[in-house]
Amino acid sequence: MANENNTSDSQVDVGRVLTDSMVRQIRDLFVRYPNRQAVTLPALHIVHEELRHVPLQAVVEIAELLELTPADVQDALSFYGFFKQDKPHGRTRVWVCRSISCALRGSEEIAQHLCDRLGMQPGETTADNSVTLEVAECLGACDFAPCFLAGSRLHRNMTRESADRLLDELTTDGDRDSV
Repeated sequence: MANENNTSDSQVDVGRVLTDSMVRQIRDLFVRYPNRQAVTLPALHIVHEELRHVPLQAVVEIAELLELTPADVQDALSFYGFFKQDKPHGRTRVWVCRSISCALRGSEEIAQHLCDRLGMQPGETTADNSVTLEVAECLGACDFAPCFLAGSRLHRNMTRESADRLLDELTTDGDRDSV
């Protein structure tokens, strides 16, 4: 006879991933938005900033907090290319713009140079987890093409040389957002 305390594989608790701080930050947003569904995107940002990705368990927990289905949260998450779900990104994400303005001014060649130098492709992370290289359709700074976004800082009029300097700083500097 089966033990009533046994749980099936589908019921195994994988453990919570949202910290008390993340839950508090998300709940604090409830008063700022007309309904809980409107908190979905800010909640995803809170989790992504802390964990550097949004694992499936976080989607489930966000859905519980917002009184939504996990599918509702997953829809928002998958719509935006910014969020990583499969694994954490590096300490700094370097986004290379590939809009027509940036492409005409050499962004694709610079991106390939970075890939060659780092020995990886866009979407991958360095072995030391310092940098994840990404491509963006547009960073909205066409006047300063080609542009990169490193962390939260926009780098304008990029060249191979300035891209190399940026990489050197990112792989040696502990404060990634100051680059």
